[in-house]
Amino acid sequence: MGRAEREAFLAEPRVAVLSVVSEGDRPPSTLPTWYAYEPGGTLTVVTRQGRRKSRLIRRAGVLSLSVQRPEVPYRYVTVEGTVVRQEPATEADLRRIGARYLPAADLDGWVAWEAGGQNANGTPEVVEVRPDRWLTGDFS
Repeated sequence: MGRAEREAFLAEPRVAVLSVVSEGDRPPSTLPTWYAYEPGGTLTVVTRQGRRKSRLIRRAGVLSLSVQRPEVPYRYVTVEGTVVRQEPATEADLRRIGARYLPAADLDGWVAWEAGGQNANGTPEVVEVRPDRWLTGDFS
């Protein structure tokens, strides 16, 4: 895939798989995640402050994020990038990501639930990543 095609593919609302270096001799921590991306910009994901994923990302300062099309013709884009921001998520951060995955009628309630601390998993934290390397596959 060329640059425009891979960036357009990544900008589509897909569930991504995020990987970050783990601790000790454990394999990389790999988790599904929602994300936001605008072509030419940074990737944004939301995690929870103090949780394992957040701690690993902060320590490593880098991560990989992969999205795929699981139907024929198979396609994927993987981004390896550097964390440029990791801080408490604002309502705007939550809205930007949530709008990609939720029906409009559910977005306000989800943002209020997340921003209001009602999620028992902790306070939302935004992680912004600058894409450094791209890996792509297109089996069409």
